[in-house]
Amino acid sequence: MPASERIPAGRVTADPVALLTHGELTVRGQIREASNAVLYCTVAHEGAEAACVYKPVAGERPLWDFPDGTLARREVAAYEVSRATGWDLVPPTVLRDGPYGEGMCQLWIEASGDEGLLALVDGDEPEAGWKAVGRAQVDEDRTALLVHADDARLRRLAVLDAVINNGDRKGGHLLTAGGRLYGIDHGVTFNADDKLRTLLWGWAGEPLTDEATEVLRGLKDALKEGADLAERLSTLITAAETGALRARVAALLESGRHPEPSGEWPAIPWPPV
Repeated sequence: MPASERIPAGRVTADPVALLTHGELTVRGQIREASNAVLYCTVAHEGAEAACVYKPVAGERPLWDFPDGTLARREVAAYEVSRATGWDLVPPTVLRDGPYGEGMCQLWIEASGDEGLLALVDGDEPEAGWKAVGRAQVDEDRTALLVHADDARLRRLAVLDAVINNGDRKGGHLLTAGGRLYGIDHGVTFNADDKLRTLLWGWAGEPLTDEATEVLRGLKDALKEGADLAERLSTLITAAETGALRARVAALLESGRHPEPSGEWPAIPWPPV
């Protein structure tokens, strides 16, 4: 949807989750380039208003490796895990009824512009401040080195993606606003099988930061049977997927390193942007 057609975000309540959950949802348009039905909306409640995205379950395209009608819940689960880390890398997201049935509703993030987090460069090695991902075919006669910024915000997101087993971390799913980084589009996450596909492989095999290790320890506790996060996730993903989530957190803590591509699954999503 062109920026000129978007509705200003308006006044956001101190509790955006309450606004998204209880507010009156009004469809303003459709984001047509999305692979599933994505509706641009406003939500209003008790004098507060904000722009948001509404993805109805009825508009989800079936995928061979995910159960039908589960993508909206996975998006909400990604938000819940992100919130539990304290990094808040996923915009507030809830599951609710809307004009086209149950779906996920997520606070709209108006991106502030390209911060240059990804680039294609000539040469075989990245410059200082950049991390190499791999070679990319630019045209029939030219390849270039795909790199991403050596940015602490991206590094946190790489850890979160490893935890939630994100199968589709594309460049277009990275938004920056007010100096903050957000990741969006988390429908293909939490599979019990290894599905990690991302453009953020620059730290593969490197030691985790002390911050990440501390966050993962807290997440391990938050995922224990009966804990609040585990209870919330039980309504969003399967018991097997929750078990796999716990195993991924434990494996990251045991190795102390960022994961590396398994070689059993394409490591980079297509198209990458």
